[in-house]
Amino acid sequence: MSYALLRPLLFRLDAERAHGLTLRALDMGARLHLPPLRPAKDAGARVMGLEFPNRVGLAAGLDKNAAHLDALARLGFGFIEVGTVTPRPQPGNPRPRLFRIPAARAVINRLGFNNLGVDHLVRNIQTARYQGVLGVNIGKNFDTPISRAADDYLICLRKVYTLASYVTVNISSPNTENLRQLQEDAALDTLLGALKAEQMQLAQRHGRYVPLAVKIAPDVSDDQLGRIAQRLLHHRIDGVIATNTTLSRTGVDGLEHAREAGGLSGAPLTARATQVVGTLARHLDGRIPIIGVGGIMDGRHAAEKIAAGASLVQLYTGLVYAGPGLIWECRQALARGTVVHRT
Repeated sequence: MSYALLRPLLFRLDAERAHGLTLRALDMGARLHLPPLRPAKDAGARVMGLEFPNRVGLAAGLDKNAAHLDALARLGFGFIEVGTVTPRPQPGNPRPRLFRIPAARAVINRLGFNNLGVDHLVRNIQTARYQGVLGVNIGKNFDTPISRAADDYLICLRKVYTLASYVTVNISSPNTENLRQLQEDAALDTLLGALKAEQMQLAQRHGRYVPLAVKIAPDVSDDQLGRIAQRLLHHRIDGVIATNTTLSRTGVDGLEHAREAGGLSGAPLTARATQVVGTLARHLDGRIPIIGVGGIMDGRHAAEKIAAGASLVQLYTGLVYAGPGLIWECRQALARGTVVHRT
């Protein structure tokens, strides 16, 4: 059955319940060892020293506990990012906490890093058959003081290091109190310094270098983006993911659920996320690769992210509205263009 026929049925359900049912249906296909819906290999790229079979990935947030890797691998992603994971399990914010805004092709979420903890995620990765490029997105527990945030990131980095292709440091979710303070100058310097030092020690210990990426918010000024870029360069961070969800309500004003607290994603974020990619690209001048995410609802949006300076793209909310066919549409759009190879 096509996703266009299934979507009205799913949209009658609570958004979080529909999310769970969709993942369980995908898991059934993986358990039956059904072949991939699409092969992963087409116009790939080398980014952060890694070989990506194609440039369209899954953004963090859909599979927080790495519980559905084999199912998601069947959809044709070039890479999958799981998490955000925290050192200890936490339930996240009270329900309801996930809201669709169909008229704007948008979603608001205030999930709050709900996950079963890093040890559970590690066990899931170890038992999965998936052998593709895997990003692990790490964060801090809600009750860890912001002054001790680095401790939580370091715990997660150590535990996932040998299993991840790359690790993403999430300092931009709007749903963990004060987390975005870590994007500010001194706090960012302290955090990146600690993570980079640990990364180098782990690389020596395990004989394998695992790149570090940082995920940033769209709700920062161009001046602050310039300062963030300088710190990423100074600390020799391997990649930057732009962007997370936004606190802005531009594009959804007056619509049902628009006043719900949380981060807005989907079509209203498209232009701003692409603008952030372009601004970062000018500051970074090709020295750090960018993964573009935010409001990719069709192949044209993916191509715009690449044209703005991204080397890879990631999807999430677009899948809610367009289904798995969006992955192939974006792959085709990027394959028709010039493949960007950046280290």
